[in-house]
Formats: sequence, C-alpha cells, structure tokens
Amino acid sequence: MTIGIFSKTLSTLVVSLSVAACQPPQDACPATTGVTLQILGSGGPIADDGRASSAYLVWVDGKARVMIDAGGGSFLRFGEAGARFEDLDFIGLSHLHTDHSAGLPALLKSGNFSDRDRPLPIAGPGGDGVFPGVDDFLTSVLDQDSGAYAYLSGFLDGSGGTPMLTTLEVAAGEAVSIWSGDNLAVDGVRVPHGIVPTVAFRVRAGDTTIVFGSDQNGGDPTFAEFAKDASILVMHMVVPEDVSGVGRRLHAPPSVIGEVAGQANPGKLVLSHFMARSLKDLEANVALVHKGYAGSVTVADDMSCVTP
Repeated sequence: MTIGIFSKTLSTLVVSLSVAACQPPQDACPATTGVTLQILGSGGPIADDGRASSAYLVWVDGKARVMIDAGGGSFLRFGEAGARFEDLDFIGLSHLHTDHSAGLPALLKSGNFSDRDRPLPIAGPGGDGVFPGVDDFLTSVLDQDSGAYAYLSGFLDGSGGTPMLTTLEVAAGEAVSIWSGDNLAVDGVRVPHGIVPTVAFRVRAGDTTIVFGSDQNGGDPTFAEFAKDASILVMHMVVPEDVSGVGRRLHAPPSVIGEVAGQANPGKLVLSHFMARSLKDLEANVALVHKGYAGSVTVADDMSCVTP
C-alpha cells in the first residue's frame, strides 16, 4: 500500500511538472496588455548552442498575432510560449534557408488541431535563381499530388475544413504594404543576403513599430530608412567582425550592424540569430555595435521578451 501511494504521488508530481513546463512564464513575458516582442528562436542553423533557429512572435494584448520566421525548434517554442495558432493573423518568412522556414510544416500540423477556420496570410520573398518563391515553396511542401506533406494539402485550398494559407511574394524594389487589419499592419522590403532572396518585415501595432532586419549584409542604405525610428529593431549578429568571403557577403559584422542601427535610430536594438562564431567574443562584438548605436541593446535568448 505504501509503495502504491508513493507511486501515485510520484506520477502526479511528474504530470504536474510536465504541465508546468508547457505553460508560459509566470512573469510578464509576454505582457497581457500592450505590445510585446517575444524571441522564440535566437540561434542559427547549427544545433550546438541550445537555441532554436530564427523565430519571433509579436503579442498584442496577450494574443500572439504575428509570427516572423519559423526555423527549426520554433514549433516547440511556440507551444512553450502559450501561443495559439488560431490567434495568428500573419506569418512572415524572411527567406527560405532552413533555419528560417523548416519549422513551418510542424506548426501547420499542430494548427490543424486548433479551432481556426479563417485563412492565414503568409508572405515571403519571390523566387530568384536556385531559390523558390514562397508560393513554390509551399507547393513543394503541401501540394496534394507532389508535396512532401501532401496530407496537409488542405492548407493550400482550404479543403476539409482546413484554414487556407493566402500568400504574397515580395519582389525586389521599394517597400510594399503586405497585410493590414484590426490595428495591425505589415510592410516588407527586400534586403541583400548574398544570392538569397530575403525580406525584412515592419510590423506596426498601434503606436508601436517592430522591424525585423533578418539576415542581411547591411549593404543597402534604404533599409535604414525602412527601419527609421522603429520602437524595436531586430538585427541578426551571425558573424564576428573579422568575417570575410561568403560570410561577409551574407551577413553584416557587428560594426556594420551598429552603423545601420545608428542610422535607423530605433528606441531599442535587439541582437539575435547567433552562432558560435558570433557568441565566442560576445562582449567585444556588442561593444562594436555600440560604437555606431548609442541606444539600448538587448542580447536575445530563446523565450525572452522585449517591450517598447
């Protein structure tokens, strides 16, 4: 009898701990009122630092309304944050590297169990060279006849009671309005990331503006204007200062991030999307950012929150 009671008590404790682990943090992350940026994934493409790949949520009054990027691990972090698929108004994929998009099919499958029936807008870059646009990407994943996950094909046409994905591709050129509704608006502009078509997103929620710079080399001065006076600017610090070759063509080093942020003049700067090479001397890299930008700098961690 004693063993049975102990076993039952232990089982109850394990279940309680498991449930608690899936609940959102007990502090104000995210805040229940106002706008909050939550970093779901602050890492890169290598599974060597305990971070999920790139993914972010914009919470408005306690609801996860916008998701930017869905890299590996974002499916788990989405659940840990207490976000609900049915609350999402928009998903943006900055580009189609795996560490920004590979978590999307898992998120969609999870959402198939939700109460959502309204369409879900999703935007990303148009295709160029070896990289498909977001339309072809979704077809390759979800198409009923040829998709890797054909059993989720309802997301393409809304069949079977599945919420349909409505897509928009952002072409190179001037910034464009992508989506708006219910005190929210999303704009996009292409940014230079080597040969990879890439979109930076600007999310406006009331008086708050959050700009996601994504992976970029910092070589296009028009981005600073796109991000001008944002409440929060998210920049990816993937490489160290002495990077060269392909790494430099793809990514801005810390000093360039600081220059871009200094020109954009956001209220807060969030550094994210780290790899071991940019974390190796993090303090020195942040100091280089500060040379160009004198404002508040936050070093992102998975599940952390930033408010304007």
